[in-house]
Amino acid sequence: MKKTFLVLPLALLVSGAVNAATDNPFYAGARLGNSFYDIKDSTNNIDLDNKNLSGGVFAGYQITPWFAAEVGYTNLGSASVTNGQGKFTAQGADLVGKYSYAINDKIDVFGKLGAFYYDWNAKNGAVHDDNGWAATAGVGAEYYINNNVSTRVEYQYYKDVGGADIQFAGVSLAYHWGAPAPVVAPEVVYVDQVSVATIEELKLTVPFAFDSSKITAGDAAHLVPFEERLNQYPEATITVVGHTDSTGPEAYNQKLSEERAEAVAKELRAHLNVGEDRVLSEGRGELDPVASNDTAEGRSENRRVDIIVPELNIETVTQVVAQ
Repeated sequence: MKKTFLVLPLALLVSGAVNAATDNPFYAGARLGNSFYDIKDSTNNIDLDNKNLSGGVFAGYQITPWFAAEVGYTNLGSASVTNGQGKFTAQGADLVGKYSYAINDKIDVFGKLGAFYYDWNAKNGAVHDDNGWAATAGVGAEYYINNNVSTRVEYQYYKDVGGADIQFAGVSLAYHWGAPAPVVAPEVVYVDQVSVATIEELKLTVPFAFDSSKITAGDAAHLVPFEERLNQYPEATITVVGHTDSTGPEAYNQKLSEERAEAVAKELRAHLNVGEDRVLSEGRGELDPVASNDTAEGRSENRRVDIIVPELNIETVTQVVAQ
């Protein structure tokens, strides 16, 4: 009884090959199925019982994502002549290339092409033992249960094994291993690096006429650096300190110095649009002269307001990689 099977052309598999479904290059497994013998004998009409349990083991290496080299042992079972006048067995070693096409990340279809070194035995009255090489090809589908385990359904054709064409159909289970360990980047630890920058003191002296607490329009231009300092550094404050000469009672001069300081502070708050907590005022009266009160020129210098932005220490925190 003749059977004809068509093998899927390998060109279709190679042309569409994509990544395999696992990164493990090594694999090994076992397969189990049924074989069908077709003995070519022009002089005898041989009718065979083809319910032959067959199986084997295999191992392979995934050379590229779409191509693997595979070796294995296959016992193709036995076929008995139905009249009891003979029995044939075949077994041997497979050496094949396996070409894969990934349908998705779980399923591959594949084709196999290679050679089979066989040992053919005839028993129970049959004659002609033999061994040698036969061509073999197959097709199948492989499902990856996980990254290490897959299962196959496959068909394989063995051409002219001791005078017989033998077909195998079955299932297999394979274990995959050998993927390089994933590269784990070392944990980056950051620490706070603190740096301190010193911003120098700003100071402006505003002179006042005798017995006056008014600020002139020309003084406003001198206030620009103070505006910039407050805008740039939210923590910066301005202290306005009023002074007088020694003319008149000390208590009066103290009050006058406070009024002068507050007059300037008020101008600053309005100009900078800030609250009282950022522009502070105080009076020192006649206590801190910068010149002699014995002359008109000296007394003129002592009638003043000092506008001061104290020195700032700005702390900056930067995260850097720990050494």
